[in-house]
Amino acid sequence: MKITIETPNPGEEDEIIIRVANLTEDVLSTIKALKDGNSKDCVAVNYEDSIHMLPIKEILYFDGVDNKVFAYTKDRSYEIKMKLYEIEADSSFSSFLRISKNTIANIKKINHLSPEFNGRFVAKLTNGESLIISRGYVPALKKKLGIVK
Repeated sequence: MKITIETPNPGEEDEIIIRVANLTEDVLSTIKALKDGNSKDCVAVNYEDSIHMLPIKEILYFDGVDNKVFAYTKDRSYEIKMKLYEIEADSSFSSFLRISKNTIANIKKINHLSPEFNGRFVAKLTNGESLIISRGYVPALKKKLGIVK
């Protein structure tokens, strides 16, 4: 991918031109973030009876348990008030992908994938933790990683 940044002449309007062969979901989410102007790099989480701003890039995965959603980092877990479907729809979480009914993983935090029985995969995360990828979500993961077209 080639990125060109030019400074406009005085009096010219700022302009963004996107030239792509295929309009992928990643490109569409980038366009949406540019249009909305509300792309965020942190999310509000609850920890020890207070609210913290957690950088999204530190989150390994989200897990839904007993009608609550938790964000997991290298060191600890935090409760988050968003629902899993809201996380999926939010363009700020573009590097995240649902891998099972209750789990959304940050694909940038996956070290390697291993095939398992019944078409499932195991994702080994950067912190050494393993997550099961349900077989129904494997095709979307392969597509997001560019393994298949």
